[in-house]
Amino acid sequence: MSKIKITDTTLRDAHQSLIATRLGTDDMIDIVGEMDKVGFHSFEMWGGATFDSAIRFLNEDPWDRITKLKDEAPKTPFQMLLRGQNLVGYKHYPDDIVHKFVEASFDRGIDIFRIFDALNDVRNMEVPIEAIKKVGGHAQGALSYTISPVHTIEYYIKVAEEMVALEIDSICIKDMAGLINPMDSYNLVKSLKENFDLPVCLHSHCTSGMAPTSYFKAIEAGVDIIDTAIGPFSFGTSQPSVETMYAMLENTDYKVNLDIERIYKIANYFKKLKDKYKGLLSEASLSVNTQILHFQIPGGMMS
Repeated sequence: MSKIKITDTTLRDAHQSLIATRLGTDDMIDIVGEMDKVGFHSFEMWGGATFDSAIRFLNEDPWDRITKLKDEAPKTPFQMLLRGQNLVGYKHYPDDIVHKFVEASFDRGIDIFRIFDALNDVRNMEVPIEAIKKVGGHAQGALSYTISPVHTIEYYIKVAEEMVALEIDSICIKDMAGLINPMDSYNLVKSLKENFDLPVCLHSHCTSGMAPTSYFKAIEAGVDIIDTAIGPFSFGTSQPSVETMYAMLENTDYKVNLDIERIYKIANYFKKLKDKYKGLLSEASLSVNTQILHFQIPGGMMS
């Protein structure tokens, strides 16, 4: 029986995709200790737009979030999204700044760094990966997924080869707009597993409605990790719900070692929290729209 690992995105990409990254640290502290007991592979809880949003909208120190949450949840690895040479900003930063940023993130409690470049230009990932390896972190190289005549399986394998040459620890298919269909998911994961002896993660969004089925086909192809969110902060432009994927994998040859009863209790907390932020929820973020396959806007931008 194959074990499927689950990364929870509720504390980062889920609320970035649904409520414009407005979830405050205090809202997380009250529940993250319970989440730590569930058995998740990791919490994606930092990076992406969280740094900017903490300063610009929440009047918070983004660095404090890591240490405060780590105090409450010491067991589950913490994960962040790193925009390559852009770190968590909107421009390229000098190499020494990249090294210092990675070092500071690791020292405060980030364990897994998911590194991507929007154009899959691996040159913009070289220094961040080097910095992560230097401090002893886990470097997860991300393939920025899209669909076009250029973006074939052969293309993605070539990009993955460049990342593997930099000694990454795992590979993520980062489908930030929810474009990957079930068969493409199966074929890409299968090819990655055949070509590289590394764990493979699939990250997608439910914008087109295909993500849960694409996850299932990825699991059939041998994916190791999938990204999900707690029910109230799932679907729409966010990730599939962990409860849904757990139910889909029952009575199959795949095992998910999570405390589902505890997840149900945690979901009640997030349901109340979602009501608190309902003014930030938009119809576009909550509905399915297959036209995303044409305009290809990432879930984290839709909100």
